[in-house]
Amino acid sequence: MDDRTEKDATQDVTEAFVAHRRLLFTVAYEMLGSAADAEDVLQETWLRWVGVDPGTVRDPRAYLVRITTRQALTQLRALGRRKESYLGPWLPEPLLTAPDVAEDAELAESVSMAMLLVLETLTPTERAVFVLREVFDLAYDEIAEAVDRTPAAVRQVAHRARARVAARRPRTVASAAETRRTVEAFRRAVETGDLRRLLDVLAPDVVLLTDGGGVVRAALAPVVGAEEVARVLGRIGAAAVLRPARINGGPALIVLLDGEVDTVLAMRVGDGLVTGLYAVRNPEKLSYLDGETALSR
Repeated sequence: MDDRTEKDATQDVTEAFVAHRRLLFTVAYEMLGSAADAEDVLQETWLRWVGVDPGTVRDPRAYLVRITTRQALTQLRALGRRKESYLGPWLPEPLLTAPDVAEDAELAESVSMAMLLVLETLTPTERAVFVLREVFDLAYDEIAEAVDRTPAAVRQVAHRARARVAARRPRTVASAAETRRTVEAFRRAVETGDLRRLLDVLAPDVVLLTDGGGVVRAALAPVVGAEEVARVLGRIGAAAVLRPARINGGPALIVLLDGEVDTVLAMRVGDGLVTGLYAVRNPEKLSYLDGETALSR
């Protein structure tokens, strides 16, 4: 291969990876719930991709998804062992998401805190199959190559995973207008420390999960019920600045103390009330909030 031909081949390989990078990141993130680990997977995918002879690849997108899925499965099994010793509730690493993600209802739901926690209940293979089939609509034979199973076995895994997710999937759905009103009422109540207004906007059975990772103060068990949750939120204090944001495709508040991100408070809304709260305080999980995250179907 002469220098020009080799240069063209290198450019083709690079362009193919860049063209599908957003998709690959989303696949890895939905499997792992961690942007940092997803980036590690993409680095490994790139290293393997540049070592492939482009002439042997019929479908670069499918090939790259296969590499990414296999690398993510390896990471997912290692993460599972780490999570067993995690102190307190484990929550996904929050991502600032662009408006087009929130407008894509299916994609927004698939990366929501609630759904990522549901996916945590699946085995690594079930999670990979569910993400590739239900979110990205890959064919069973493509998924089979990615997870080293037969298409028939993948169909069975997909059926089992769908049933498990359906049994746990959050049911509440709120309109954009209702969500905005509820989030604004919640924000004002927290900022002013108005317990009565806060209780009015919290569902009676609201659940708050807090992830401090054993590094910063956080509840080590779910906080359940409006009064208990309101008591915890009352500790935020007047010194904090609450900035509305779209996190993982849904409504959230970023809590700033002295100009630094202290907590990301993602929420689930239904029937004009806050039904679920996910407070990520672990500093290691807040370092990826510098800009909008590119997610793609």
